[in-house]
Amino acid sequence: MSKLSTANFTAPAGSATEASAGVSPARRRPRGLAHELVEDFSGRIQSQVLKAGDKLPTESEIMRAFGVSRTVVREALSRLQAAGLVETHHGIGTFVLEAQAPGMFRIDPSDIAASVDVLAVLELRISLETESAGLAALRRSEQNLLAMRQALDDFASHVEVAGDTVSPDFRFHQEIARATGNRYFGDIMAHLGTTIIPRTRISSAMRMAPELRAQYLQKVNREHEEVYDAIARQDPESARAAMRIHLTNSRERLRRAQALAQAGQSADDLAR
Repeated sequence: MSKLSTANFTAPAGSATEASAGVSPARRRPRGLAHELVEDFSGRIQSQVLKAGDKLPTESEIMRAFGVSRTVVREALSRLQAAGLVETHHGIGTFVLEAQAPGMFRIDPSDIAASVDVLAVLELRISLETESAGLAALRRSEQNLLAMRQALDDFASHVEVAGDTVSPDFRFHQEIARATGNRYFGDIMAHLGTTIIPRTRISSAMRMAPELRAQYLQKVNREHEEVYDAIARQDPESARAAMRIHLTNSRERLRRAQALAQAGQSADDLAR
């Protein structure tokens, strides 16, 4: 695997870079900047400037090259992952994937992040991940359990410091998929990507008081712990039930958030 040289990695004219675009950061929308980054990287991959196995620059290098925030970079990378163009290995980096064969399962990441279709995806996840949790309870290894435990611990620690909880949330669900021993569960989760985590939409649409946001996230992680405990004790029926409850709750939280947003009410009600 080769690493893309940052010496020649610069944002093209008219791209997301505020300097080249002549627009101050305050006047640009983060979601629009992320879309521009996705288009830029997608173009490089499709034109073979970036080839399968190439390692992308680090988040910090991309931030400097394009003049955008870390949040924008992470959203763009999540969309590229959801589109099946790249794969991120925690602690190692993000790499370009082989081109997908026609017909391979994929969902347009911009549709997931920007529309109410995330509710439809949650319905898919309820069916998919309920069975995934049951199989994981039967087939999981100690290594799988350790990875799940680390993801939940990272989630909890990030809640305390108001850090990123989306990445450990997704890692937890992805590790459950891996623990099934059936690679197709993991493939589907990888293609769905982190943009299917409901609060990626809630956070972009609404603001929540910090203390209530912490309560909300602690509630989410308690549901995760119920799933983990059932998988750890190798109880497939309890694992299925806990996952179904968690994802059904996620769906209802998103529906409620959208209703509150349409009514112009505070997101603080979600934590209550």
